[in-house]
Amino acid sequence: MPHDHDHGHDQGHNHAALRAGQRSALVVALLVNAAFLVAEVVGGIRYHSLALLADGVHMFTDVAALGIAVVAVTLTSRPSTPRLTFGLERAEVLGALVNGLTLLAASGWIVFEALRRIGDPSDVQGAGVLVVGTIGLVVNVVSAIVLARATGRSLNMRGALVHMVTDAIGSGGTIVAALAILLWDANWADPAASLGIALLVIYSGYQLLADTTHVLLEGAPSGMDRADVEATLLAEHGIEAVHHLHLWSLASDVPAMSAHVVLAGEVSLHEAQQRGDELKQVLATKHGIVHSTLELECHACDDDTH
Repeated sequence: MPHDHDHGHDQGHNHAALRAGQRSALVVALLVNAAFLVAEVVGGIRYHSLALLADGVHMFTDVAALGIAVVAVTLTSRPSTPRLTFGLERAEVLGALVNGLTLLAASGWIVFEALRRIGDPSDVQGAGVLVVGTIGLVVNVVSAIVLARATGRSLNMRGALVHMVTDAIGSGGTIVAALAILLWDANWADPAASLGIALLVIYSGYQLLADTTHVLLEGAPSGMDRADVEATLLAEHGIEAVHHLHLWSLASDVPAMSAHVVLAGEVSLHEAQQRGDELKQVLATKHGIVHSTLELECHACDDDTH
């Protein structure tokens, strides 16, 4: 069927273009954040600011996370092999999983240091912290905007974006702490801001891990309802029943499905193949499912165990 072949070709081209755009956005964010990481660590040591060092540790995890995300999105473009028949699409999910774990590990260090210092705060140089924090906010916001434009539904990209957004909020907390130190000599605001940053990082890391675990457990794609997909198939002409319908994700933004579809009447093998191609086109158009396997039947099977 020329139409179906062209549709599959277009979907593959669009997917490759999406991955290329994601990789470019990640590389830009990686280079900008790596450059600022050095400035933030130097500033934290020079101005005795735990908030800057805490944000620097988070920034280090950001740089590592962006590096992981670049590798992951690069691996997804590699072709399939006899052993890896779907290719390395799931590499981006594993990248998101690692990013979630680094968020939690970074937050643990921040909490430990903040609790240690909050009772005995260091003499923080607020002016220097304010300058570095402001530059950091600009870097984080620009990086977040670049990534947001290319994120789509990818958990790998979302993981990188979460790092940037939480770091932007962390930079905002650092600025508030610096102002409190300059205006009221409140050195305790520095470790207090660090605790706030840590709580935000913990929440973000937990959400990312929950979503990646859902994909790895073959859960239904986010925003996709099994009943809706079944209803779409049943609404098509000549469909008597649908059963054994399964939805999952190859990558977080690549939904897949399989189902048994019972055709009405007596149809030839050629007619059944045409009908199957039409149903796959409908699934791709209405639900974005481009990886679908349909077992066409002339009567419902007796085995309902699955």
